[in-house]
Amino acid sequence: MKNKIINISLVSVFLFVQLFAGAELLKFTGKSQNGNVVLTWEVRSEVNLKNYAVERKTVNGNFVEIASIQPENKSIYEYTDETAYKSSSASIYVYRIKIADNSGTVSYSNETTVYNNGVSGIKKTWGSIKALFR
Repeated sequence: MKNKIINISLVSVFLFVQLFAGAELLKFTGKSQNGNVVLTWEVRSEVNLKNYAVERKTVNGNFVEIASIQPENKSIYEYTDETAYKSSSASIYVYRIKIADNSGTVSYSNETTVYNNGVSGIKKTWGSIKALFR
């Protein structure tokens, strides 16, 4: 009887993980690098995962999706935000990862704050000029 209860419990836990887990994030960090923001997240598992969405906001703003990343069944993902210097004059950004699974369940990573100190006035101006011609 005891073995039967243990087996049922293990099957229940396995089904719960299969049905409700999109991804299990271990770590999410961001850093300023050469005027861009580099985000890295480490994943333990991806089950029934639809996608990751990278979201950004200024300190007093609202989160906006800036990229959608398709799962690749790997343990470490990296995304470079090359548009941070174009968004505003702000230099402090808050990022998070939105995790969506195939059943419509959504969860969020922890937030990471990045001070983008590598943005020069020349790069901002050049980015604005390039945007005019797109």
